[in-house]
Amino acid sequence: MANRASFLFLSLMMSLLFACSSSSDVSEEIEQEQQEEFEETPTPVFADIDFSNWKVTLPVDRDKNGSPDEYQPSKLVNFGYQTLDEVKPFMYDDVLDASIVFYAYPDISTTNSSYSRTELRELINPSNSRENWNLSEGGTMKGRLKVDSISENTKSSVKYHSVIVMQIHGIISIEDMQLHGFSSNNGPPLLKMYWKDGYLWAHKKSLVNEDTQGDDLLNVTSSTWTDIKHNFGYVGFEPFDFKITASTGRLELQLNDAPPFIYEDVSLAKWPFENYFKAGNYLVTTDADAFAYIKYYSLNVTH
Repeated sequence: MANRASFLFLSLMMSLLFACSSSSDVSEEIEQEQQEEFEETPTPVFADIDFSNWKVTLPVDRDKNGSPDEYQPSKLVNFGYQTLDEVKPFMYDDVLDASIVFYAYPDISTTNSSYSRTELRELINPSNSRENWNLSEGGTMKGRLKVDSISENTKSSVKYHSVIVMQIHGIISIEDMQLHGFSSNNGPPLLKMYWKDGYLWAHKKSLVNEDTQGDDLLNVTSSTWTDIKHNFGYVGFEPFDFKITASTGRLELQLNDAPPFIYEDVSLAKWPFENYFKAGNYLVTTDADAFAYIKYYSLNVTH
């Protein structure tokens, strides 16, 4: 009887020891799997854009003030844009390819335009949009981007709607505003980079009459300034690099590693406006079912 009790006691102890050992092994296995899973989860990589000197304009008027909603650099920096519910539908990260997506569709437009946009506007002074730069001060903007998706144009011979992805926009200086008593400081866009059916086009402002001078240069209408155009070729829906270098009397434009295309003319030498860079998604249509998604991987400006 004693031997049987000893045998039962020994069997029980062995079972407990085996159970503890198995439990320990299972715990270690689970812990190892969790560690491997943690190590396999990549750290998100975001687009190379510093929003310290950019505000964004959206294609909607959620605050009902009659103008497109805008968000200043202070709201966008340090990934602040990721927490703004109003911004997230129109400007958001795609961590799969480290890009920022700019989405736009026709809705509300700015005072001097018929088209809607999700577009960044440069502010060299984040607290004062009246401070801008002239061609003698110059500037360079370089971006890597692509048209990810855009609506088809069923009302025209072209296949897709058009979109402006970069700009140098003109603005009347504070001094000229005060000198001439202008009620608006809006100037013409010196340069617009269009995506048209997969081709990248430059539209650059040029004088209708190169003999125009003095205060007449400040006439912002098409009777004084018109577009001259250059086709950089097909980029399709693939990423591309584009660089704009502006200086006195000169614009240097470069697609990828191709030789730069240079504008250097009287119109640039006489350009009377200050300027600011723009980048993003300026959808050039009012068709109700239109849309565009533009991706930026990097965007950098220097002066």
